[in-house]
Amino acid sequence: MRKNKIDIISLGCSKNLVDSERLMRQFEAAGYRVAHNPDRVDGETVVVNTCGFIADAQQESIDTILSLGEAKRQGKIRNLLVMGCLSERFRADLIDALPEVDRFYGKFDWKGMLADLGHAYRYDIDRERHLTTPNHYCYLKISEGCNRFCAFCAIPLITGRHTSIPMPDLLDEVRQLVDKGVKEFNVIAQDLSSYGLDLENRMMLPELIDRMANIEGVEWIRLHYAYPTQFPYDILPVMASRDNVCSYLDIALQHISDKVLTNMRRHISRQETLDLLERLRNEVPGIHIRTTLMVGFPGEGEQEYEELLDFVKDARFERMGAFAYSEENGTWAAQNLTDDIPDEVKQDRLHRLMALQEDISLDIQEQKVGQTLRVIIDREEDDYYIGRTQWDSPEVDPEVLISKEKPLAIGEFAQVKITQALPFELLGTAD
Repeated sequence: MRKNKIDIISLGCSKNLVDSERLMRQFEAAGYRVAHNPDRVDGETVVVNTCGFIADAQQESIDTILSLGEAKRQGKIRNLLVMGCLSERFRADLIDALPEVDRFYGKFDWKGMLADLGHAYRYDIDRERHLTTPNHYCYLKISEGCNRFCAFCAIPLITGRHTSIPMPDLLDEVRQLVDKGVKEFNVIAQDLSSYGLDLENRMMLPELIDRMANIEGVEWIRLHYAYPTQFPYDILPVMASRDNVCSYLDIALQHISDKVLTNMRRHISRQETLDLLERLRNEVPGIHIRTTLMVGFPGEGEQEYEELLDFVKDARFERMGAFAYSEENGTWAAQNLTDDIPDEVKQDRLHRLMALQEDISLDIQEQKVGQTLRVIIDREEDDYYIGRTQWDSPEVDPEVLISKEKPLAIGEFAQVKITQALPFELLGTAD
């Protein structure tokens, strides 16, 4: 057990990761050594930043806490602190169920945690972070919360109403990160589309991205988690005209059936969704669209599911993830709809959908064979350098495996000729 050391374990999404990075910077300013997701926990204090989005994520958080509780009983750690989405949502239940935890905090109660450890929150470094990603890329969270209140989603119950971070603060943060060597900014939020509505009653995402693109040293900007309803179409000319704004958009559509979309309270129709996709592809040639779809939502019969399959065949998403519906306490769906689709049916639908997407993905990947693409080098492994194109977000999208005939530098860009395609990987050689 190392005194004056804090291990932070961050679970869930990249938005949680940004919170962990900001908290780590506060701990460093207070004089602690910090480690993020260490291979071996040996700090006298461990902080678990939990995820509470869906049942599987909640269980992962609980299992992690139980494992650390056992380490505490064995004397390997002294203090076990829990924060984040799960703690924000279920704190009262967790206090009773997990007595091995010394203290629970909400998603944003960093000041309280620091105070309990005998330190004051440093407002002068509020936007500073200890990056846990490779030095050349990071995530930039531009807002918190969500006002959409989809039937299935517990995020508004956890994070509250949508709150945008002021643009000057974000631009200052980008400049600071560029000075540290960051070249690639993955812009994230629960709802990118609404950025600025609470600040100036207008959609400010296009202006923010345009101003970010003007900052010297910003090589790539990639957009994650836009909402399809009331989409800020003015972002499309920015994407099409700025070389350092990637032709990439992560936009969760969830379904295509009007019946299911209505039950989900998505406030968008099938035809409006199709019109949105057509406009995205027309105004940003070559755009790669990542989406997330859900199967097994109440009201999804075989007809609605087949409609979803046909939609995926026609839309040919370059990137797609999917998950099966799980009822979340407190949501509109849990209170008003019956989760009556058997789990085995949900899993069968999920498997068939992802098998279809694998075939589509392979076909799209094969079209890149013979092309020379700009690739950023993330790391070196035994047989390959590993990189990504502008169409590949870290952790979730395909990677490019580059043979080692030519030495390459981590964090730098290379021109790579694609020689082979797999469903979720490309192989190539550096020019």
